[in-house]
Amino acid sequence: MPGKKTAVADPARSLALLWGTHTKPGRSGLTLRAIVDTAIELADANGLEAVSMRLVAEQLKAGTMSLYTHVPGKGELTVLMFDSVYGDLYGDVDEPARQPGGWRGAMEFVAKRNWEVLMRHPWIHDVPAVRSALGPNITLKYEAELRPLDGVGLTDVEMDSTLNLIITHVHGTARTAAEHLATQRESGLTDAEWWLTTGPALARYMGALAERFPVAGRVGTAAGEQHQAPIDSEHALKFGLDRILAGVALLIEERKN
Repeated sequence: MPGKKTAVADPARSLALLWGTHTKPGRSGLTLRAIVDTAIELADANGLEAVSMRLVAEQLKAGTMSLYTHVPGKGELTVLMFDSVYGDLYGDVDEPARQPGGWRGAMEFVAKRNWEVLMRHPWIHDVPAVRSALGPNITLKYEAELRPLDGVGLTDVEMDSTLNLIITHVHGTARTAAEHLATQRESGLTDAEWWLTTGPALARYMGALAERFPVAGRVGTAAGEQHQAPIDSEHALKFGLDRILAGVALLIEERKN
């Protein structure tokens, strides 16, 4: 989550690993694929901070130093993990463009697939995307997600900005969802249980403060009763995405006039 530091990767080494053909096992029998997969499993279970070269080696029943013959350190390993989890995002580069509903249906599909990856691998939020080494899977992802927007009337910069706006919305909402799920685990309460105990007390306080905060009281109560939770992440995802796509549709129509 925000504020966590990640190991710094060497860009040149990262690119060489991402685009190279480092598939042969070393003397110990280890492969780069096995190292990356193990690191992803550890991150999925305990977060990115829990991943270390030593712990990955222990899981693989190998010596820590043997890992360094495949990957220089955690920074480069994190880059490989980040690229790897997007490897199965789409069946092929044209899968988004084949979705029904034209460019809008394609963008809804793109948002859904990105959401699913982020919910499976919440540690992705701790990997700085800015200046991240562009690996083969991330590059294919970008190509696949841009193709449905090509030729609809947007400029190249607007295509990039539209895609970034959608992905940023998905990431932001997924981050909130991940924090929400973590809070549920730590508290031991489901949303229904939380609302059962918190709702009546909240209603009393908001009722007492209605004169001072009339709009906040009315809206907060309505939202809480609707979601039966502090937040409904899937509702937030759909609501925001619908508004974004409506705005892009308006821009495209303006281009035609």
